[in-house]
Amino acid sequence: KRRRRSKAKQSKTSINLAQLFYKILVSGSRSSPFLCFVGMLNPGSIQQQAPSIPDDLYERVYCFCKKLLTFPKPYCTIGLHYARQLKLERTVPGILYQRLVSAEQSLKNDSFAYQEKVFMFADPNLLSEAVCRAIATEIKAARTSQCPRSCMIYVIERSLQEGLKEHCDFKTLRAILQEKPLDVIEHCFQQVVAATEHAGSDVNAEYNQYVEELEKIYSALLSTSGKGVEEAAPEGSPDIPLPNPQISFHLWTDEDQLWKELVLFLRPQNQACVEDSLSQVLLDSFEIQGMGPDFDGSEQARFSVLSTDSGIERDLPVPDDEAPEAEHSRLQRKGGVKKRGSTLDCLPLLQTGSNGQEAKPAGKLHRKCGSSVMEPIAQIQRLHKAQVVVLGDDRVLGRLVQAYYSLRKRESRRAYLTPRLKVQFYYVPLMEEQPSSCPMEESALADQTEPCELAAYLGRVDPWYESNVNTLCHMIPKLATMPSTPSKTSVSDMFIMDVIAYYVRLGLQPIYFQVYTVKLFFTNEGLEPAEDIFLVELQVTLEEFDPSRDNLLMKKKTTVEVPGTDITLMYKKVLLSNREKEETASLRSTGLVMKAVPSNETEDLVCLNVNTAEIVKTANLSGRSYSLVTNKIRTRNIKMQSTDQKSFTVCLDKDSRRVYKNVTGIEVFPCLEPSYCLQKTRARRISLPGDEDVGLAKYLPKSLLLPINTFAGITQ
Repeated sequence: KRRRRSKAKQSKTSINLAQLFYKILVSGSRSSPFLCFVGMLNPGSIQQQAPSIPDDLYERVYCFCKKLLTFPKPYCTIGLHYARQLKLERTVPGILYQRLVSAEQSLKNDSFAYQEKVFMFADPNLLSEAVCRAIATEIKAARTSQCPRSCMIYVIERSLQEGLKEHCDFKTLRAILQEKPLDVIEHCFQQVVAATEHAGSDVNAEYNQYVEELEKIYSALLSTSGKGVEEAAPEGSPDIPLPNPQISFHLWTDEDQLWKELVLFLRPQNQACVEDSLSQVLLDSFEIQGMGPDFDGSEQARFSVLSTDSGIERDLPVPDDEAPEAEHSRLQRKGGVKKRGSTLDCLPLLQTGSNGQEAKPAGKLHRKCGSSVMEPIAQIQRLHKAQVVVLGDDRVLGRLVQAYYSLRKRESRRAYLTPRLKVQFYYVPLMEEQPSSCPMEESALADQTEPCELAAYLGRVDPWYESNVNTLCHMIPKLATMPSTPSKTSVSDMFIMDVIAYYVRLGLQPIYFQVYTVKLFFTNEGLEPAEDIFLVELQVTLEEFDPSRDNLLMKKKTTVEVPGTDITLMYKKVLLSNREKEETASLRSTGLVMKAVPSNETEDLVCLNVNTAEIVKTANLSGRSYSLVTNKIRTRNIKMQSTDQKSFTVCLDKDSRRVYKNVTGIEVFPCLEPSYCLQKTRARRISLPGDEDVGLAKYLPKSLLLPINTFAGITQ
């Protein structure tokens, strides 16, 4: 009787929680219809953690989600996602919890092979050792509390509790499962997952048949239990926890580390293998298999070499210490040069953004959001999902975009990850102190530099991101410096892991950011022009400038050197009408900043905001003077040249490690998708020269966009 009261109390609490959630949704939609989606970010957690929700309450929430389909994006997208989840959970109770835990914990089974893993990257040069150690310690403590045996027991308990409802004695079931050996737990887990997936995938499957399968599993467990199990059942509420996902923490020390970890995640391996590194032997074998070195946007040259080898082993001289073999065993051809990939190899790179139509030019001003960059048109069955979380300020995003660009170049040569793996990117801003200054920060435009500009933009367009993720910017460093307590490594005190798990589970709407390429020309004409990419900001320092001297006076008949350098800007001015106008400007300037992230939501256009500090000459009664004026230009393509042969310094993404000196000219333009460049190069060989896209290049995305996942996308 006491167990029935405890179970009834637990069920009543879950129902009250769901009813309160529904009332908040309804009241929020009446007062502000375009903010009601914020509550929609929580039903995933409620339906996965609160069992025994009545069908009528499910129906009301489901109808509310369907009403959101009449709203614009991203509200209709979120409503559709959760409507599908609610319908599936109502059809097969417990299936969402089973799929989530099985995927996140990599529980091997024959019916549901989908796996997920969270990769957390931090640059040790940007974060202190104390912060990295605190995060690594919390991840290690979380791993000890989520062993595969416990997670399989959670799935079995939840499925039987949801399917059998009042016919399942939860307390006795838990006591029985705790006494069973691992092989019995695995067998029971396989049976439960098979029954659940069969009911969820077969549209003709009946619910009664699914319940009968669960009853057989439950009866088998009761029949093999001892007599004193029920009396020895532990006291406590029948809560089934939702374990945090598996998270691997990596210090970003290698340029190809992201690609290595993703490849290692896909390759079959034993659980005892170390996940933190990939041996050089494996890396060399990947290169031999054609996964390919990076290319420079065009086909690499191939040189012919005169060879006297026929390529047949029969023609080779037989060693003295080796006995002659049979004739048929030696008639085998040696391994030759691997054939180049065909056009069909790039079919997985077709993205849903093109929708089967010709790729749009890079002239679209409105920012894209709501679909995945690495989601192909073809329905390819992917068995894995990688969720990449980066920690730091804007400088770590510059490193992320370099790794992402390298990964896309490898995939354009041979699509190895794209057909098998869905990659999502998440960004958690962390800032301990003011980052090391770039040369431009000492100039007149220093007040426009902010360490976490991209995170501030995401917080403006998505209030849920602002309240849940941006608050971690200074909180995690403070937690890392707090004195450790005995309960700090307990499961109930893992604040960082709980917030990260909440973000990666419910951050489903990506926002896309244009990646830009910069071509640099140096003073030494013997040096080849260098190319690099940036995501947030490009800073140009033309001359060391003292901002306190905003007005420079010149007395009559006195020669005073005017600060700055004479430069020429050639750019295409963008307009809201999506038209471009070519402009040329000559001016004297002390500095220049190009920002790819808008400073406010009213200027959310996919273009570069170029701010120049121009020296303007004026005349008054006291003599000639020079004042500093800031000009703003909106463009996508811009060229800058120093007219008086003075060199300048370029800093990318506010990172002092990415500084180019002795530069005389730059060209900035949107970075092209590597697969598009490769297909366009191949198409030129069989078609007339020209700028028109032919073949598969017409359907590939033209610009390289980096997706950062948020909770609701662009809402403001």
